[in-house]
Amino acid sequence: MSLTILGVDPGSRITGFGVVRITNGKIEHINHGVILLDADMDFAMRMTELGSAFREVMEKYRPHQVVIEKIFLGKNADSAFKLGHARGVVMYEAGLGKATVAEYATRSVKKGITGTGAASKEDVQAVLKAMLNIKVINRIDASDALAMACYHAFEMKKNAVIQKAVSI
Repeated sequence: MSLTILGVDPGSRITGFGVVRITNGKIEHINHGVILLDADMDFAMRMTELGSAFREVMEKYRPHQVVIEKIFLGKNADSAFKLGHARGVVMYEAGLGKATVAEYATRSVKKGITGTGAASKEDVQAVLKAMLNIKVINRIDASDALAMACYHAFEMKKNAVIQKAVSI
């Protein structure tokens, strides 16, 4: 049996996505990319466009699980609110697509992928390229999304091992 995981790095202008498939405990890269939204477009219309584009991604890959980056509250409250709206659109579309949604903090994902929560985005990308045997990941947003998907796969495997050990 295989399981398809769609990782998402949500944004109000650029949303990254990364798709992996788990088969017999192995992670296989399926695809990755970005949804680009017109920054000059009205915000509400951008969210409508995000929903429509993300629905197409959901329909194309039919993921069992969608993994979304948790909100990082930086100094700019407006950015955090816009990110929250984008996350909501993605969660809504994931629900319509009958996918289970999981969320992780960026630092946890970075640590799980590279060994340190303070890793740069470029370090995460380099590890992913080696791990998934990908030559090029053109956008950091796409590699952030792939990192989400891979980290979730690691967490699922770890939890299965723990469950098995506890039930013995």
